[in-house]
Amino acid sequence: MFRFFRRRPIITAFLLLLVGGGIFVRVRMHGPYRDYRVSQAWVSQAPADEALLVGAAMRDITPELAAYDSWVDADQNSKFEPDKGDTYEDRNGNGDFDFVWLGGFDANRPAQGVNDPLSSRAIAVRHGERTVVLVSIDSVGLTHERFIRIRKSIDHAAYGIDHIIFSSTHTHNSPDTMGIWSYRRLPFRFDHDYIDLLTVRTREAILDAMSNLQPAETSYASLQMEPAGYVRDSRKPEVYDRVLGAVHFKGKDTQETIATLVSWGNHPEAMGSKNPLVSSDFVHYLREGVEKGLPEPNGCRGLGGLCVFFQGTVGGLMTPLGVDVPDRDGVTIHEEDGPGKTKALGENLALRTVALLESESTPLQSNKLALAAETIFVPITGTYKYPIMLGVIHPGWYDGNAKSEINALRLGEVEMLMIPGEIYPEIVDGGVESPEGADFPGEPIEAPPLRPQMKGELNLVIGLANDEIGYILPRTQWDSKAPYTYGRDKRPYGEITSGGSGLGPIIYQKSKAVLTELHNTSGPLE
Repeated sequence: MFRFFRRRPIITAFLLLLVGGGIFVRVRMHGPYRDYRVSQAWVSQAPADEALLVGAAMRDITPELAAYDSWVDADQNSKFEPDKGDTYEDRNGNGDFDFVWLGGFDANRPAQGVNDPLSSRAIAVRHGERTVVLVSIDSVGLTHERFIRIRKSIDHAAYGIDHIIFSSTHTHNSPDTMGIWSYRRLPFRFDHDYIDLLTVRTREAILDAMSNLQPAETSYASLQMEPAGYVRDSRKPEVYDRVLGAVHFKGKDTQETIATLVSWGNHPEAMGSKNPLVSSDFVHYLREGVEKGLPEPNGCRGLGGLCVFFQGTVGGLMTPLGVDVPDRDGVTIHEEDGPGKTKALGENLALRTVALLESESTPLQSNKLALAAETIFVPITGTYKYPIMLGVIHPGWYDGNAKSEINALRLGEVEMLMIPGEIYPEIVDGGVESPEGADFPGEPIEAPPLRPQMKGELNLVIGLANDEIGYILPRTQWDSKAPYTYGRDKRPYGEITSGGSGLGPIIYQKSKAVLTELHNTSGPLE
């Protein structure tokens, strides 16, 4: 047999290449952290009235556009089209165009400037011997292995960190951090340098927040947001994440704001699909308004400290596109997408948040900290099945399943459920339907809804947490084959960017299990 291979070197080389390629693909499937798992369930053992220690910090993660090629958009359509007269300056002389490709909307949208900065923001919370860090990143979405990379860059034991929870704000005006929107000629080239920058600076924000820990007083508040003037549900049934929740951390000794955590569900895409500017969208103006205040008339004082926004439930899809947003001047109505609408939306949210915390906030009665966190495996059968299998997008393929994670956190009377994608509000707050024409009719599987099963006085469901696995639909609303539900004439968008019809039931069941684990571990509210 060996003589056969020696006499046929071409066949031997081909077979070795085939075997080597198979091994390479298999390794790529499992991703860079094939053995990484999370399984935690604990509650802090210190007395409930022992002081909570809180620290906050941020780092700028805005791409430096001067380090990339510049370009001229001849027809002002925000797409790079050389055949239509668009030109670029090859600054590094490599004979190719190197742009910051904005994530969200079309796959051909290179940045032309910066409207406002992007940042990674961290809040560290310690009670007794237990510490959790909450991190919000201005990104369209980061997949699980990139969050694992940041975690593994930090010696948790050395810094006394039990767990780090991440979420992306989902701004559609940030660099492509997933490899979906980076339009290029072959060979495909992803901006790993930007991922490196984001990783380093996010790590710095986490460690800076840990170094700033101080005794804190905590209060919380929430209101039921009306959709008008803020958000539109672009897909029936019309169900919204109406909970605007806020948690306010003040220094116990200084009475100055350390941080304000704000959560609500809406796509940060008010700048619109033709926007060529880097931006954190309405999130920027919300944070600026809460931190620094807004001038009169119709203004508010700033709370100071650091405002950190966590995205809510945005599947469905929740969007400001097509919404007439009133300006806080009480006169102007912003109908067109762009900076005006974006600023008005963010400032209106800031006004609501500050007024809410100043008039209706409730002091935390218990500083107990509890966590349940589990690695999960979810079926992926949709559009991104093969890119995931090949390790191009979201590497971590395990025999038909992608590795992800669900977390649940309790801070006194505040409870948070962290979902790894864009979950439909129907699964969270109720209203799942089985419409005529759906591909999987029958009784809803994702019932009862998740939020009523939470046990806090304030219950927040945070999306795009520790991963971005796309839209998470109720199975009975899945609709990818004609005839389409609700009289539509084409396949709905959500199914195109979802992991598949089996994703919703799995995420629902795993979320219930993690919540049960949290409640069994932490016990009743004290």
